[in-house]
Amino acid sequence: MRAVRVMSGLAATTVAVLGSLGGAPSAKATDFGANISGTWEVFSDGEWARTNGVLIDQLPVRETWTVNVSCVSPIECTGEATSSLGWTGTVRLADYWFIEHDVPNWMPCPNGTFATGHQKFILWGVNRATEERLLNDYTYMAGRNVTKSASGACGVNTPKVIELPVSAQKVS
Repeated sequence: MRAVRVMSGLAATTVAVLGSLGGAPSAKATDFGANISGTWEVFSDGEWARTNGVLIDQLPVRETWTVNVSCVSPIECTGEATSSLGWTGTVRLADYWFIEHDVPNWMPCPNGTFATGHQKFILWGVNRATEERLLNDYTYMAGRNVTKSASGACGVNTPKVIELPVSAQKVS
């Protein structure tokens, strides 16, 4: 008889504990601290542009992004970004934030045609004062803006790659 009372007491305790865990989710639980949805001011610094490790002259680029992502875990988020420059791309979190889209007519070819480029922004949270990488704090991000042609584009086996440093500040 005593074993039955202990078991029923254990069952009641288990139900009480599990019931208390089912409360309303917090805001942090719904986005896991990783959601970057909102409006971003983005600056790609053309002064430090490189191709094949060599500095080249490129104009700086300022744009505003509207980002909408959803997260299913602290390390798995996907969504879409729309730029004030007219493009829409995919967004995903995989240790870093990746924002990607194709750039039509990016590279002129000697025969008068143009090759498509693939632009990828690789971003991570940064403490502006210490320049240390931050995990799950994405109010300010830094990274790279890399645009690359396909190998074989314009009849050249080596892809053209242009890389610029980029920063992004969350506005809202």
